[in-house]
Amino acid sequence: MPLLLVLFIGSGCAALIYEIVWFQLLQLVIGSSAISMGVLLGTFMGGMCLGSLLLPRLISAKQHPLRVYAALELGIGIIGLLLLFGMPLIGGVYFAWAGSGVGGLYVRGIIAAVCLLPPTFLMGATLPAVARWVETTPQGVSWLGFFYGGNIAGAVLGSLLAGFYLLRVFDVSVATYAAVALNVAVAAVGFMVARMTPIRQGDASASAGTRPAVDTAPAAGAWAVYLAIAISGMTALGAEVVWTRLLSLLFGATVYTFSQILAVFLIGLGIGSSVGAAIGRSVARPRIALGVCQLLLCGAIAYTAYMLTESLPYWPINPSISLNPWYTLQLDFVRCMWAVLPGAMLWGASFPLALASVARPGQDPARLVGGVYAANTLGAIVGSLGASLVLIAWIGSQHAEQVLIVSSLASGLLVLAWGVLDQENLSGRAQWTTALGLVAVAGAAVVLARGVSPLPGVLVAYGRYTPTRIGEGEIIYMGEGLTASVAVSRLQNGVLNYHNAGKIQASSEPQDMRLQRMLGHLTTLVNEPKTVVVIGCGAGVTAGAVSIDPRLQSETIAEIEPLVPRVVSEYFGEHNFNVVKNPKVHIQIDDGRHYVATLKGKFDALTSDPLDPWVKGAAMLYSREFFEDVKAHLNPGGVVTLFVQLYESNTAAVKSEIGTFLEAFPNGMVFGNTNNGIGYDLVLFGQVEPTKINLDVIDAKLKSPEYAQVAQSLREIGFNSVVDLFSTYAGNAKDLAPWLKDAPINRDRNLRLQYLAGLGLNLYQSGPIYSEMLVYRRQPQDLFVGSDALKSAVLAGIQTTQQQ
Repeated sequence: MPLLLVLFIGSGCAALIYEIVWFQLLQLVIGSSAISMGVLLGTFMGGMCLGSLLLPRLISAKQHPLRVYAALELGIGIIGLLLLFGMPLIGGVYFAWAGSGVGGLYVRGIIAAVCLLPPTFLMGATLPAVARWVETTPQGVSWLGFFYGGNIAGAVLGSLLAGFYLLRVFDVSVATYAAVALNVAVAAVGFMVARMTPIRQGDASASAGTRPAVDTAPAAGAWAVYLAIAISGMTALGAEVVWTRLLSLLFGATVYTFSQILAVFLIGLGIGSSVGAAIGRSVARPRIALGVCQLLLCGAIAYTAYMLTESLPYWPINPSISLNPWYTLQLDFVRCMWAVLPGAMLWGASFPLALASVARPGQDPARLVGGVYAANTLGAIVGSLGASLVLIAWIGSQHAEQVLIVSSLASGLLVLAWGVLDQENLSGRAQWTTALGLVAVAGAAVVLARGVSPLPGVLVAYGRYTPTRIGEGEIIYMGEGLTASVAVSRLQNGVLNYHNAGKIQASSEPQDMRLQRMLGHLTTLVNEPKTVVVIGCGAGVTAGAVSIDPRLQSETIAEIEPLVPRVVSEYFGEHNFNVVKNPKVHIQIDDGRHYVATLKGKFDALTSDPLDPWVKGAAMLYSREFFEDVKAHLNPGGVVTLFVQLYESNTAAVKSEIGTFLEAFPNGMVFGNTNNGIGYDLVLFGQVEPTKINLDVIDAKLKSPEYAQVAQSLREIGFNSVVDLFSTYAGNAKDLAPWLKDAPINRDRNLRLQYLAGLGLNLYQSGPIYSEMLVYRRQPQDLFVGSDALKSAVLAGIQTTQQQ
């Protein structure tokens, strides 16, 4: 039994590595929108549910349990390798058939099912397979709880190993090979033990390979337990979705944050399942313990809700004090444990207690485990999809947590009603006393639910910097959407800020307006694009700058969060030329990468202003493969521009962004945006063909009545002439090659950028990074064409900025 526990640790470790790798690979194919993530999550857990439910019906009880378990592990490893090498083919099939609307949703579901159902079916079957190695006695069932806990302990190791080492240092291939090696090792040991040990069933005939008749009749009142454990799974995954959203605001939505949250949640489940297994072995009526556990969850959910909205955001912590990100991660881990652990432990204890509640001597242990596990997983599917796709966006995290508290209350009352009040030897007085006690508990739970506080707007606005920004301006809008919580604030001087991912993403501050309009106008002035794609709506300023170009015929804004174009951009209408109401503009709710990949036609220009690269998933818009896809959709002479931030970043991340872009666009160049003479952020500009900027043509445009609105837009950000605009030139691929020689190229298989950027989100080194880069800049003798006077003026302006 202890050896099997070790095997389950290895199995769980491999499973979480696969989960992280498969989700990353499939997001690159079917997108990272809320719908896509819902399809992936539902398919993943659906496969687990089917595997646990069907294995006892498909595999004979005469088969050696350890041999079946070993074969399952080996099958998972083989499929893991097939998926790694088959994903490009799968992606090609998807892009050939994908589209928008219901049809596109069906294609996403089919692709997810083809990839995830086979391996997750086998994963879900492992616990029922090994369950036949134990007896359905209290001691045997407790071992099932320990196996479940060991599997979760391995999952903790897998989540941390993948998030902090394998994917940060290597890539998805190495991570997959590590998981496959674990599967092979577990399978090898399983086959070896199976050969050395005969089938056990607690009967003398078992040694001869025969088994007694299996009792398949359910225990009395078992339906209440199955329903309760399903509700427990629903509340567990629903709470995880809500709490992950809130904690990512508080800590910063990096890959490290998500790995930590997952690890802490799993730690709680593992501890709880071990404690629950021990309790289930010793108590006479485990159903009562299960019911009490569900009632205690009412208090645990209320406790975490209080911590995440009323306590932790206001702890006197300034994350920028420490320049070492690992210290900050340690602090975040402790805070996450403080908030999440109580509820996770109670959910973990629920599973073994449910097993003990429905177990009977002579019962097929595989059917026992499979039924309880399937019910729990089915509830988890409902909870995760319901919270992520419906509850948060519909009623908000506050009311979602209230629903979870009431659901846990219902689960507890259900179990206790059939676990206590149905006792034949219970007197009438005792029944009335118990009933009144349950009513009192229900009243207390309702009070706890009503006490859940709404999400603070300041937390949505400033995230991890909430304690240092309290009272700074007025939150004039806050909303929780499908993929993000967003806010708009107004400072006392009238400046508007757009907040997403717990920080300011755009504003009407001069330095931000300059960057946002530079990004839009550089896209349209150098060439004359008729069709433009804008990735990321934000405050709409970049899209607005594109929209006022008189030669533009069609503009598509790809935005992943519906609240942003529908609400946020309305507040910035004065600054974005009311872009969402422009008849030439079309809003496409989708993540930008998926939109470009599934686009059947081509465009003349694309400008991208995504979230910070340290936000999990944003690095997919900075990868070499994405840039190649953009090039494939670009008409001849087309232009690509990209925002790169220097603040809240580090040199390695900036080099990765620039180096990857210039590798895809060897003729590309960099334009700088400074604040008080210090580097602030950048615009990367690329064309497939060698770029020639005709200063005379652009100068004539800006002086013509047709371009009066464009010229006024540029004057508002300090560019009074074509000379001012192009004096921001900061280098090209040839100039910066020595500086970029050690740049980590961001590729789909490693998404290296999000791991590099995640270690620099608390740093403010924009000035030194920009100054270091400018050392390598040379005068662009062949870039500009036109009159000698204009060329000389631009080159002089560039030289002036270099001296600054």
